[in-house]
Formats: sequence, C-alpha cells, structure tokens
Amino acid sequence: MAKKDKKTKNGGNLRCPIVCVLGHVDHGKTTLLDKIRKTRVAKREAGGITQHIGASEIPIDVIKRVCGDLLNMLKADLKIPGLLVIDTPGHEAFTSLRKRGGALADIAILVVDINEGFKPQTIEAVNILRQCKTPFVVAANKIDLIPGWNSKEMPFILNFNEKNQHPNALTEFEIRLYENVIKPLNELGFEADLYSRVQDVTKTVCIVPVSAVTGEGIPDLLMMVAGLAQKFLEDRLKLNVEGYAKGTILEVKEERGLGTTIDAIIYDGIAKRGDYLVVGLPDGVLVTRVKALLKPKPLDEMRDPRDKFKPVNEVTAAAGVKIAAPDLDKVIAGCPIRIVPKDKIEEAKEEVMREVEEAKIEVDDEGILIKADTLGSLEALANELRKAGVKIKKAEVGDVTKKDVIEVASYKQSNPLYGAIVAFNVKILPEAQKEIEKYGIKVFVDNIIYKLVEDFTEWVKKEEERIKYEEFEKLIKPAIVRILPDCIFRQKDPAICGVEVLYGTLRVGAPLMREDGMQLGYVREIKDRGENVREAKAGKAVSIAIDGRVVLKRHVDEGDYMYVAVPENHVRELYHKYMDRLRSDEKEALLKYMELMQKLTNNIFWGR
Repeated sequence: MAKKDKKTKNGGNLRCPIVCVLGHVDHGKTTLLDKIRKTRVAKREAGGITQHIGASEIPIDVIKRVCGDLLNMLKADLKIPGLLVIDTPGHEAFTSLRKRGGALADIAILVVDINEGFKPQTIEAVNILRQCKTPFVVAANKIDLIPGWNSKEMPFILNFNEKNQHPNALTEFEIRLYENVIKPLNELGFEADLYSRVQDVTKTVCIVPVSAVTGEGIPDLLMMVAGLAQKFLEDRLKLNVEGYAKGTILEVKEERGLGTTIDAIIYDGIAKRGDYLVVGLPDGVLVTRVKALLKPKPLDEMRDPRDKFKPVNEVTAAAGVKIAAPDLDKVIAGCPIRIVPKDKIEEAKEEVMREVEEAKIEVDDEGILIKADTLGSLEALANELRKAGVKIKKAEVGDVTKKDVIEVASYKQSNPLYGAIVAFNVKILPEAQKEIEKYGIKVFVDNIIYKLVEDFTEWVKKEEERIKYEEFEKLIKPAIVRILPDCIFRQKDPAICGVEVLYGTLRVGAPLMREDGMQLGYVREIKDRGENVREAKAGKAVSIAIDGRVVLKRHVDEGDYMYVAVPENHVRELYHKYMDRLRSDEKEALLKYMELMQKLTNNIFWGR
C-alpha cells in the first residue's frame, strides 16, 4: 500500500518503487527472493511482507529492521514507503511489464553467480536493462561457495574483513568478483565495482555480494536497492493516488469459477471494484466491468488452492492484483490497462490506445515473421533482431499458427532467407507443424532472446553460403583444352578426341568454341582411363565426346586449342562475385577467355 504520510518535495504521495529481478536461470533468483521474504515478522503481525499477485511488497519498516545499524553506518535516510518486488522469475516477466515511456520496473536486481559468471541469459538481461534505461544493482550470489569463505547471516560489509575471513578466501573473492562480474560488465560497457567502493552510484553499477542460502548480504542488498530507487526516482515518485488505476497485465489465467482472469501490476492510482476495466489490445480497445478484485490471503494460507484469494473493494498502487471481468479471452500479457469510473472511459481509451500505438513494432516491406508471448517481449525481440540487421515483415503476439506458416511460405517465394519464423516463449500449434514440414519453413523457438537472435543469424549466414554455392555451381566455368597429338578417334557424330586440360575445369555439358569464336558443340562425355567422369581439372589428359557441328580435322585439329564458351552474364558473375572461389588456374582461364573475347568483339569492357 502507498503510504499517505510520505510526500515528495512537491507534495505528491510516494509509492513503493517497483523492483524486477533478472538473471540466468540457475543463478539463484527464486532462492534469493524466498530468503528476502523470510525476513518478514511473525505471521499476521502488522508491518510484515505482503504477498501480491506476482509480487512481494516489502514495507520500509521491514527494510529498516533488516538493515539495522547498516543504515546509520552508511548514513542512509530512506523515505520511500517500501519496495514492490516482482517475483515472477526471469526477464520474460520484465519485458512483459510495460507502461507508456518504457519499462514498468523502476529499478532491477541482476542476479549473477559469482562463481560461474555471466551466461547468455545474463548478457541478454543486461542488454534489456540498457535498452529500457533501467538502473540496476548486481547481486553477486553464492558467495558461501567461495573456497574458505565463512558465510553468516549478517551484512556482507561487516563480514568482509581479515577478522572473519581467511586471507586466501579474501583473495579468491577478489579474483572471482573481478573475473566473473566486474570484467564482463566492463566488456558490456558498464563501469562496476563492489558497492562499498563506489563513489557515484549514477555512473557506476554497484555490486552487492550475497548468499541466498545463509542470508549474508541481504541487508546490504535491500539497503542499496531502496537507496538507489530513492536517489534515481525521487522526482518520479509522485502519484495521484486518488486518481484512477493505471497498470499492465502480467499474466492471463483460467480460474475455476471465475473464467478468464488477469494478474496485473497497478503502478499508479486506485483500482475499485465495480469500475470499468479498459484494456489496450493490438487491434483495438476492450471495455468491460470489473466483477472482482482479488488478492491472495496471507502467505500461511496460500497453500490451500480451494481458498486461494480474498475479494477486496479497492487496491492502491503499487500492488499486484487478480481481476475478474467478462470478455477477457482475447487479452494478452503486456497489454496496458486502466480501471476507471464511467465518466473516465473515453479518456482511458485514448490513453491505452496511445500506449499500444507506441509499442507497435515498425515493420518492413519484406522480411521474416516474429512471434512472442507478450507485447514487451515482442518489442525486445524486434529490437535485438534490428540490431543484427534483420528485416521484419510482421510481428505478433501469440503461438505459431497454420496461417502464420502459409504467410511465411509466400515470403519465402521472393527470398528464401525470409522463409523463417522467430518465436520467443510460444508454442507451435499442431496444425502449424504440418504446414512447416510441407513448405520447408525454418522455425526458431526459444525462451532466450539472445540465443534466438544468435541462432537465426547463424542460420542466415549458412543459408547465404549455401545459396551462393548453388548459384556458383550453376555457372558455366572457364576452361582451355588442347587436342593431343594422334588422339583424334572419331571425326563427328559424336566427335571423339583426347585432350589436355590446360586451365580451369572441363565439365560434361560445357559448350566449346574455337579461338576465332566458332561454336563447336557440347561436351557429351568425359572419360578418364576408360571411366566416365563428370569433370577434368587442369593437368588432366582425358578423352571427350563432342555433340554438335564440329568435324575434327576440318574445324579443329591436333594441337589446336578449344575454349569453354562462357556466356557473358556468367563471366560477369564470376569476375565480380566469385573470383575468390576460383582456383588460380581457373582465374587464369577466365582472364585469358576475357582477353580473347575482347579481341573478337573489339569491346575492351567486355565482362568487366
């Protein structure tokens, strides 16, 4: 709940800053949040941590009690009413939580295992934070696993000394802190250091070592997050808590007896039962009546699924709440919402329409199709693909459908590299799978945006190479051959003779011409020591059969040269695009052929 007695310098009511937790899947996000929750006072006691839908509210009283003397030692004067920690783990939740102007979270905690360092999800989380311009602190977790470290349930700063730690353990800590946390952040463009060494928190990322198992560093972390939120956001923590509620949808769920419900984070104003829910959708606005506002019962009662929630008449920002209302079937996670009285519906509709419009992905005339589970993650995926130079034809929220695949099949006809779907955290529907196989569509599905972009761009490189190779192979390659002495075996129909390949590669099907440009026919067959072969490279002596007008001894004779007659457009392709693919003797064959054709046509620019 927002505290009515906490005011900004301009007189507005303060609310809890919204904190989101991000990081790699195995680095201890959930364990850390569980440890923080256990700092609450006894069950039912006033001032304890309140569990919301997808969030935990930590009142300032709890923060002050947990931090204790640390606040006095560091002269921290906390004025905020507390913290609302979004505890749906993973940065998928972070990208789902949007409001007009960017991310819903005011500040973030990036959890990194100090022993393992940065993983793909960690890098992706940092990129998303940078993109959303969200300030963050790093919780360097699992310090209890550093060899020799004596971890206790106390502030890290009071345990970080030679009195409590062996010198070898302190050395190992410094090595892991630098190699696994500071250095990767530096490589990503951030200044970073142990929080107690940071002079300016607006320019340097603060690293707080913690143990989610022993509780060491939890006071330091809560103090730094609360302090940073206050420092960064004091001017923004003004809310008209008497106004209507503004929020964003975290999740859409089916609840027995209620039908489709939404779990939402209210970041501004007051939501009241009986008011109107206005939801911004990708293709319009939904207006419906709020049947119920539901909040979980105290933590000790949440284990009973039959009696999970209790109805409330109003909810004040910042808070998580479950909303029951008719017609929520088409609502998707990440959509903006307003809960308003009847006379404010039109105003709210305009607001959410503007917000949805701002979140729309700009698309290209051609490109690939992308899908994601929420509007926020769709935006994050599109941004990362754009950075990699990928064109996007269509961007939508939802699972991959049959219609999607058929549409992409049409993109593929204009460019094979557009025959792909990049899908974040969604399913491929069964009927879509059949079409994927039918049309040969490439689908990339993952729950890591970083990995999706990497896999897709790697595929594009391989496809470009394959296409280039196939195009190269279709071109008629240059070759120059000389008819060997005493090796004319048949004069015509077909003409058969022995030749030495001087330059290039002679292939079955290659058109042959004389030095004066006279067309002789096509290579029907090549034999090497009696065996049929498809080609003969420079240095080889083979017998060839020629179909066409050529009559050996009349048109060409022993010792004469024959050239593969390369079409002019093929010469241009080879010269301008594929010279790096030709062997030195093939290049020589091409250049000699071009010189010959320039003489024959008197065109000095022929083929260039």
